[in-house]
Amino acid sequence: MPEGPSVRKFHHLVSPFVGQKVIKTGGSSRKVYPATFQSLWLQDAQVHGKKLFLRFDPDEEMEPLNSSPQPVQGMWQKEAVDPELGLGSSAQEPSAGPSGSGEPVPSRSDETFDLGGKIPSAGARKWLEVRFGLFGSIWVNDFSRAKKANKKGDWRDPVPRLVLHFSGSGFLVFYNCQMSWSPPPVIEPTCDILSEKFHRGQALEALSQAQPVCYTLLDQRYFSGLGNIIKNEALYRARIHPLSLGSSLSSFSREALVDHVVEFSKDWLQDKFQGKERHTQIYQKERCPSGHQVMKETFGPPDGLQRLTWWCPQCQPQLSSEGPQTLPSS
Repeated sequence: MPEGPSVRKFHHLVSPFVGQKVIKTGGSSRKVYPATFQSLWLQDAQVHGKKLFLRFDPDEEMEPLNSSPQPVQGMWQKEAVDPELGLGSSAQEPSAGPSGSGEPVPSRSDETFDLGGKIPSAGARKWLEVRFGLFGSIWVNDFSRAKKANKKGDWRDPVPRLVLHFSGSGFLVFYNCQMSWSPPPVIEPTCDILSEKFHRGQALEALSQAQPVCYTLLDQRYFSGLGNIIKNEALYRARIHPLSLGSSLSSFSREALVDHVVEFSKDWLQDKFQGKERHTQIYQKERCPSGHQVMKETFGPPDGLQRLTWWCPQCQPQLSSEGPQTLPSS
């Protein structure tokens, strides 16, 4: 699924529309009816890790700062997910509910919400929570087009989940994402890897657990926004085997791992803003930069999500003391 840098970019795409009124809607969503956005005002946009939160209100509570969105040029005109993920035109909307990936769930306030329903309860602030799943994307002032024929040989364009036309004449298109009405989000920047308030001490403490570090890195409670690509790249650059137990690593190795997580994430985000291709050293590679054969296997906790992992046995050797403690792959 899109990771922290991608969702930050989505936030950048949406931000120019804050302060504008929805004047026309469309889309195939059955979890959140597109028509319920009609005449609402987009009042706020917040990002936390892999989630985007949008606040809609029935009345204009502030003077619209953007009577019309700034022209979106170049890489910002269209947005799709990373090339290797593609745009699944036949993807089904996932069910609402916990993702099983350890992502934080916004706390409830005193207001009443029906998270499984289509419309917020009366009097509730209308916060929309957007999770982008595996193929999720946002496009601005344009629609995604089919890049290849489907299994039936048809060239069908992806079907938007939600389309919002705004008073400033622009529009947003949401593809392959899970949306639900949500309580006001509780943003915790201390665990967001791209936040200036990211708490290194908390992250280092989490990495000291007696479990494979590749599991801990994907725990959104400590590394919000970190996904499989960042996991693979940070482990390779820190020269740490994916199944190394955090408790067996030196403090220097854990520090180096956190450094590489933050550095790679920020570099990836910067590349997105500059329209550059993401540069990876190990993810989906057959050989590492040193020319060694790369291994690929699926790892994950027995009761959790199993993810493909790429690593170099020579650059990332597994300590002999860790052998008996490694968990079987699926």
